[in-house]
Amino acid sequence: MFSTVLVANRGEIAVRVIRTLRELGVRSVAVFSDADADARHVREADTAVRIGPAAAAESYLSVERLLDAARRTGAEAVHPGYGFLAENAAFARACAEAGLAFIGPPASAISLMGDKIRAKETVKAAGVPVVPGSSGSGLSDAELVAAAAEIGMPVLLKPSAGGGGKGMRLVREASVLAEEIAAARREARSSFGDDTLLVERWVDRPRHIEIQVLADAHGNVVHLGERECSLQRRHQKVVEEAPSVLLDEKTRAAMGAAAVEAARSCGYVGAGTVEFIVPGDDPASYYFMEMNTRLQVEHPVTELITGLDLVEQQLRVASGGVLPFTQDEVRLTGHAIEARVCAEDPARGFLPSGGTVLALSEPSGGAVRTDSGLTAGVPVGSTYDPMLSKVIAYGPDRASALRLLRGALADTVILGVQTNAGFLRRLLAHPDVVSGDLDTGLVERDLPTLLPEGVPPEVYAAAAMLSVPHPAPSRNRALPGPAPQTPAGLDGAAWVDPFGVPDGWRLGGTPAWTVHHFRLPGLDPVQIDTRLVGPNSASPAFEARGSGGCAPSTPTRGRIISRTPDRVTIELDGVTHTFSHATSPEGTWLGRDGDSWHVQRHDPVAAQGAASAGADTLAAPMPGTVTVVKVAVGDKVVAGQSLLVVEAMKMEHVISAPHAGTVTELDVSPGSTVAMDQVLAVVTPDEEEGA
Repeated sequence: MFSTVLVANRGEIAVRVIRTLRELGVRSVAVFSDADADARHVREADTAVRIGPAAAAESYLSVERLLDAARRTGAEAVHPGYGFLAENAAFARACAEAGLAFIGPPASAISLMGDKIRAKETVKAAGVPVVPGSSGSGLSDAELVAAAAEIGMPVLLKPSAGGGGKGMRLVREASVLAEEIAAARREARSSFGDDTLLVERWVDRPRHIEIQVLADAHGNVVHLGERECSLQRRHQKVVEEAPSVLLDEKTRAAMGAAAVEAARSCGYVGAGTVEFIVPGDDPASYYFMEMNTRLQVEHPVTELITGLDLVEQQLRVASGGVLPFTQDEVRLTGHAIEARVCAEDPARGFLPSGGTVLALSEPSGGAVRTDSGLTAGVPVGSTYDPMLSKVIAYGPDRASALRLLRGALADTVILGVQTNAGFLRRLLAHPDVVSGDLDTGLVERDLPTLLPEGVPPEVYAAAAMLSVPHPAPSRNRALPGPAPQTPAGLDGAAWVDPFGVPDGWRLGGTPAWTVHHFRLPGLDPVQIDTRLVGPNSASPAFEARGSGGCAPSTPTRGRIISRTPDRVTIELDGVTHTFSHATSPEGTWLGRDGDSWHVQRHDPVAAQGAASAGADTLAAPMPGTVTVVKVAVGDKVVAGQSLLVVEAMKMEHVISAPHAGTVTELDVSPGSTVAMDQVLAVVTPDEEEGA
């Protein structure tokens, strides 16, 4: 076993690898960019080395800087995690040339399986069934059209050099094939620097099943069963589980044997994944799609049902060891499900989000595991991938694992950054997910039912109650003399003159309404009126009414049950709601059942002014970087014209003109870093002729 290993990655995978290194007594070396100086993986490693500025190209993707960090710290091996350089053959080759063990497959296997066309041809020759499609590299547009005609519509266009769904196009009509080929080439060239495409038959309502393989340098190859990865959005996995309810023992054994042959065909060593597309109505007709030559994001579900630590196995194989078990000794027990928690806002089209983690609580222990790279107080920027953590649940059966995971997501608190945790919880309760009737189009097909239906009124009620000062002692106390003790039940606030509490109480009359103005990013302002009613005690009763948004329009009666610095419980119309909460300069973050809301106080006059100019004002839909500015102040534009491009977490968002007019304000330039809802430009409509 190695004595020192450099982890050439960041975030939750770096933390996860460091955990196993610590358990094995191996010294860990973390690397970090300027953006990650205070990150969790830096804090948990034995040694950490700065490798450059925030831009990945100058830090995590710099082979030279990573090798220099390994040399300076005496590392004997490099673990690439996943993403960045994990499937980069040149990096694997450079490690070998520098005398470092690359904890992954040989560069030749990475290169072969990284080319989807060569990979298909190789495994097909080894007897592995492949998706019917084009053959040969470097096909022209005309050859791709001809191949599609031979295969039959619908077809899937795929970049040969990449993955992650980038550049993929589903084409159902031959009439649009040419323009879709052009669009796929553009995206592939932008994402991978290679616009080579292949075309495959599209399988309607397919399921995505992958097989985990392990191979050592002594010719031993085994598989560890399958993972169901059919729950996807935009070709990106959302939820993964093991085993799959689709496969019986016979099909599982056949697919496992095919995966082993695929690994043998390229001389594979280490942990890898062979991915198959499977018709949901005919599981026996499975087809090879591709091989991922690295550890997968979803590897924890395999670890939980096999009892194996895959990172430990990677380390042992990379150090020359023999696999300590045979295929016959692999046992699959129970069921495990994983959900990916990402910095994105489902209510705003899953746009990337960002901010500082103000409060953090991640479930772990027992049957629940959280792999995370987060710590409270650390900012989440827009430079890297949006995945923050993974929540995994294990149970004796699938129903138990689903129930545990839904509960764990409800208990996941990440305030200060909008996440998809609530969306994941709703997805796991979808009837087809519960029954196991999955396919890769389920999420997109039923997306409207998985999104929140506006902001619950209790969110604004809780925000209003947080704005009300803590109750004073009962007003029937005599004021002269020493101040009495503070009532129990809140947070030990000091004595407050009851006549100085702005709660609307008035002598000899009914309490007056206190007005609160709130808004959520991207939504219209809301007015909430509250008043305390009844005795001012440790659990004061209140009434709330409101206008705008989903605020209660008729008075609703409630009570403050408890309030602490990081938690508030209110009762509203007989239902109790508990929120985790934290504050920031921009407002209050509230979290409940996996959903979180950023509630801002606002000046009603300023809000009205912003609303009147809202149709002309273009604001950033997400925190990120302006990469392209196509106009200047004074330019005439037409409705829908592309004006700017904002990029965040590997996603581009085009800002278009809301109407024809003139650019009268432009507040950014290429390279500008912007916050969500920051004003970028103003387009003033032209006066109508004859007006």
